[in-house]
Amino acid sequence: MRAAPSPEEIRRRNLAVLLRHVHRDGPVSRTVLAERMGVNRSTILALTADLAAAGLVSEELPGQTGKAGRPSLVVRPESDRVYVIALDVGADRLAAATVGLGGAILARTEKARTTGAFDPDEVRATLAAMTRALIARAAPGSVCVGAGVAFCGMVRQEDGVVRYGPNIGWAEVPFGADMTRELDLGVPVLVGNNANLGALAERERGVGAGLADLIYLHGDVGIGGGIIMGGELIGGEGGYGGEVGHMVVSPGGRACACGSRGCLEAEAGELALIEAAERTDPPGRAAVEAIVDAAARGDVTARDALHHVGDQLGSGVANLVNIFNPSMVVFGGVLREIYLASAAQVRSRVALDGLRAVRERVRLRTSALGGDSTLIGAAELAFAAVLTDPLQTLARNVHADS
Repeated sequence: MRAAPSPEEIRRRNLAVLLRHVHRDGPVSRTVLAERMGVNRSTILALTADLAAAGLVSEELPGQTGKAGRPSLVVRPESDRVYVIALDVGADRLAAATVGLGGAILARTEKARTTGAFDPDEVRATLAAMTRALIARAAPGSVCVGAGVAFCGMVRQEDGVVRYGPNIGWAEVPFGADMTRELDLGVPVLVGNNANLGALAERERGVGAGLADLIYLHGDVGIGGGIIMGGELIGGEGGYGGEVGHMVVSPGGRACACGSRGCLEAEAGELALIEAAERTDPPGRAAVEAIVDAAARGDVTARDALHHVGDQLGSGVANLVNIFNPSMVVFGGVLREIYLASAAQVRSRVALDGLRAVRERVRLRTSALGGDSTLIGAAELAFAAVLTDPLQTLARNVHADS
């Protein structure tokens, strides 16, 4: 029989729960926290006092409430004092940001890349330089409590090894360990698949906030998917589930970087759109936006390219809707622009190929976080430790910085 938790274990768990509420929702009154957590106000007072003493939260009087009586103090995250490093390795860009407790992006920087193979040493050095520049701009006395990377490929979660990154030519690269040594922040650098992290970000802070069943599709040169069912991210046996970009939607179609033909990313990704539009622009968000703009101004070739790619994207979405029955499908990365310009084709294909019982309630939406969804997801990965054991994690990091 399992022993009952000790008072210290209960306290540590309650500290984590309270901090998660404030981190996710922003300023929350003591009264609301007590109701959510099912504890009395004196317990909330003690918990917030501990977190405030550690510099994780602060308390303030609310604005005018119009209610009689003494107002309940509002607990807010100390976003400027406690932050993480969020990094994003995409097939056409590198990005870095400092993200404060509560999810606010404090500063960010980005570097466009030509597509093709990336040298791991060069990527590591570039991200390290971007990170050091961001840390130099952080508020005096602030503490970095974690670092996370969103990566455009298959990642082994437990040690951050990139098993396969087809669009940048990586295989079996120990990226998490390498970045941990390179940055030397006193915290491990955690690495996750970019689409999985984008899905978590949209569920926590974006258009899918609070939903238990959603699919997030992220597009750059490739297409990835993050699938959340019953509130849990589907990872599969090795944690590599969600590689929806390699679902075949056009047998015998365009060659894909994975070695197959007719994959969703080969037929509906930005390279397919650029080729169909008969453009010579280098891949990237700017190229997609230029095609969308040309179509809006009456360019027939650009319009037909978007119609074709939208139809292929709709085929993939219909398959996913039939299999998973999500309440929402979210389009992120360059798929956001592609979907907005070809929504009629996507919806038409879903209506034709989707089973009525599962398609009739699904909502198709674009990312509310825009180009920052994967960075926000990387930040959430990095915040995991402090949101699990706030005081111990902060103490370790303050000691490492001193």
